[in-house]
Amino acid sequence: MRDIAENLLAWAEAGEHFAIASVVAVQGSAPRGPGAALAVRSDGAVVGSLSGGCIEGSVHALALETLRTGRPVRSDFDYDPDDPFAVGLTCGGRIGVYVQPVDPHRDTALRAVLRAGVAGEHVAVARVLDTGATLAVWPQDRDGSTADRELDDRITVQARAMLEQDLSGLRQVCLPPGGSGPEQDGAERTVFIESWSTPPRMLIFGAIDHAAALARQGKFLGYRVTVCDARAVFATPERMPDADEVIVRWPHEYLAETDIDARAVICVLTHDAKFDVPVLRVALRSSAAYIGALGSRRTHADRLGRLREAGLDEGELSRLRAPIGLDLGARTPEETAVSIAAEIIAARAGASTRPLAHTTGPIHAHA
Repeated sequence: MRDIAENLLAWAEAGEHFAIASVVAVQGSAPRGPGAALAVRSDGAVVGSLSGGCIEGSVHALALETLRTGRPVRSDFDYDPDDPFAVGLTCGGRIGVYVQPVDPHRDTALRAVLRAGVAGEHVAVARVLDTGATLAVWPQDRDGSTADRELDDRITVQARAMLEQDLSGLRQVCLPPGGSGPEQDGAERTVFIESWSTPPRMLIFGAIDHAAALARQGKFLGYRVTVCDARAVFATPERMPDADEVIVRWPHEYLAETDIDARAVICVLTHDAKFDVPVLRVALRSSAAYIGALGSRRTHADRLGRLREAGLDEGELSRLRAPIGLDLGARTPEETAVSIAAEIIAARAGASTRPLAHTTGPIHAHA
């Protein structure tokens, strides 16, 4: 839902009623994973997508029905080869969809989480499926209520654990007998929790033409993009219009002072030893998910020797993807940026990078 949060917030602040349809469970091959959302306004207008078109028509009708009744519903969609008129996924998978009507005047917790999402905050949104009750949960705070304090507390614990791991999915939350709220019989509630993490970082070192093209790809993929170069004449916002920030500093000094988590990607594009070796020495000892460096095979062989001389061991060097990118026959900066982005996606998913025509199993694998 986060990718349409800005649209939903605009609808809510305009007082519009709408329904949110979210993917809450996936089995087998499916185009999108848990958290994918489509929203339908009371006049029928639509934002977002669940399946690339397979089930959108049916879900649109279901959303309008929930707006009429005011009650949330859950429906499962799969593929039935024996029924040519059945609504389902042609890719053969199965998804569970939860549709929740939203009254912008009453659903204040949802509005709070939408504001947080638009502001780029680290927040989780938890929805109790049978009631539609919503909690917005931050690492140190929460907003909203299920009308049962103990249930709120237990959902908050689950939501913070999932937020820490950047996970989204269904959870069963059970209250002990004799609780203080209205549900005192150990009742179990199914809760869908979405983690809305801060955007992962893409750090690009070397403000060359390839960096401008890669920054564009990074923004398209949802990264917060930083371009850094020691040369002020090249590191300018005008040359890197798609970067969130452009830094003029020695790359290794900047990286050493920057928080890097396990979602970050680092792309070293200078292919100049005086820049490459110091920054890669820092990068390869960080927790970054992906580290790649531009350059010819000869440049890379020389770079490896220099990195060994700088004290890096073979385990650290094995993390380096160089020459950077997949073999797509790229020639232009834009094509090279696509090959780098493709390698980053494949590394994140643990994918084979082979043509799908030469593989078997689910096309839409969810890591």
